[in-house]
Amino acid sequence: MKPRAGMLIAAGALVAGTVTVLPAPAVAAADPEPATRPIAPLTWTDCPTKAYPRLQCGTLRVPLNHDDPAGRSISLALTRVAHTAKTFQGPLLVNPGGPGGSGRGMAGYVAASLPAKVAGQYDVIGFDPRGVGKSEPALNCRPGHFDPVRPDSVPQGAEGERAGVERAQAFAKACGDKYADVLPYIDTVSTARDMDAIRAAVGAPKVNYLGYSYGTYLGAVYARLHPERVRRMALDSVVNPHGVWYEDNLAQDYAFDTRQKDFAAWVARNDATYRLGTDPAAVEAAWYRMRDELRATPAGGKVGPGELEDTYLPGGYYNGYWPRLAAAFAAYVNDHDSAPLVEAYKAYAAADSAADNGYSVYTSVQCRDAAWPRDWSVWRKDNWETHAKAPFSTWNNAWYNAPCAFWPVDPLSPPDVRNDQVPPVLILQATDDAATPYEGGVALHRMVHGSSLVVEEGGGNHGVTLAGNDCMDEHLATYLSTGKVPRGADGAEADAVCDTLPEPEPAKAAETRGTAPSAGITLHGLLGHVH
Repeated sequence: MKPRAGMLIAAGALVAGTVTVLPAPAVAAADPEPATRPIAPLTWTDCPTKAYPRLQCGTLRVPLNHDDPAGRSISLALTRVAHTAKTFQGPLLVNPGGPGGSGRGMAGYVAASLPAKVAGQYDVIGFDPRGVGKSEPALNCRPGHFDPVRPDSVPQGAEGERAGVERAQAFAKACGDKYADVLPYIDTVSTARDMDAIRAAVGAPKVNYLGYSYGTYLGAVYARLHPERVRRMALDSVVNPHGVWYEDNLAQDYAFDTRQKDFAAWVARNDATYRLGTDPAAVEAAWYRMRDELRATPAGGKVGPGELEDTYLPGGYYNGYWPRLAAAFAAYVNDHDSAPLVEAYKAYAAADSAADNGYSVYTSVQCRDAAWPRDWSVWRKDNWETHAKAPFSTWNNAWYNAPCAFWPVDPLSPPDVRNDQVPPVLILQATDDAATPYEGGVALHRMVHGSSLVVEEGGGNHGVTLAGNDCMDEHLATYLSTGKVPRGADGAEADAVCDTLPEPEPAKAAETRGTAPSAGITLHGLLGHVH
């Protein structure tokens, strides 16, 4: 699950438009038998960057339909940082989540962020999943879908709701019109089978894996399909397999609202810098007043209520964004200066072609993976009930996922990811993570026999390793180096607990410009939490 390039129903009857449903493949995708196909060895070529001078690139052809290996093929774009140590522990595949996130940038970052003696024992491999980025075909269903200014995400009467539904229908129809032959194969199971093709292409009997966010679910599905091919698997910020995907998104709404309240409380504690008051509730109320004002007069002609939510949503993923977001908030309220707000929108939320591609794959995977309500009245009821308790991003998130109500491909049944056949899996989770709430980490821990749960107590960030927490990083490095996981006392929910990082220091608007990015900022950019 990935932050949005933005989104935007109420009482009043709506008639859903007609959408042609494309046929599903003849073979069900839950727990499929792997198809065999000769895989040519990968050829790597140097493609260095200033940050990662040893980076290499490659392309792998895989079947569009793994159950028809002689049929049409598609390409996956990969990157690698090759091992340097005499001890070689095989490939370490890395995935940043999404679905729809580009993974090519992850190889260099992970290789550079792990201790050199650990990274040097692996070929660290990143890849753009099918449909994403430099992989071909790359999906872009409806370019400009998130162009500002969108209607208010919170429906303003029946007409506002109807406009939102029609917009979601238009996106679903555009995907079906452009990619009718591809959409039945853009799903998590197919991507997991692509991972096995990568394993075969590099000549490894088993894979090591580090996945973040949605990448945790992808890893769990791979482990279910191929438990005998898993060597080590670390899963950071875990999707709850019980809620794929409609229920998980509703759970996110409550968690992001809580995280926005945490942001307001932090602003209140730093009133000396931001001058927005010392009462968190009053600060939060001021934010919603700003939102109301932007409905009438969008900042810079670009930032209306939906774009404002998109801009502040990354703060729910990572509190390293709070100083800049708070500075923009304060400048708007105290100084009637909307320029920092527009700058923050451009940095954190403005959609480009890469964001359009990511969203196209996001919807294609989530709408295909599992059934969503097809009756819009269910969405209306559930989202108004959730909005009443958690107004920050509920309707924004609803519109982001609304194409699934009208998706032109029949849904699959999610695989059961319970597993008692894999080696110890390391699960890493913050207790106050909004994007993948803590319950998901606990649920997967219980479903995967022999797994180990490492918890960042009091942490609210999404993505807790290689982001500055030395304690969490040490558990990851030890596991990748030795395969050992911590074991807690009998009956304990967590096997190990780390303290969370200190809160960010406040900064004024001018002080947030031009500073070198921290490890957390860099990681969260790769995870898709900034556009």
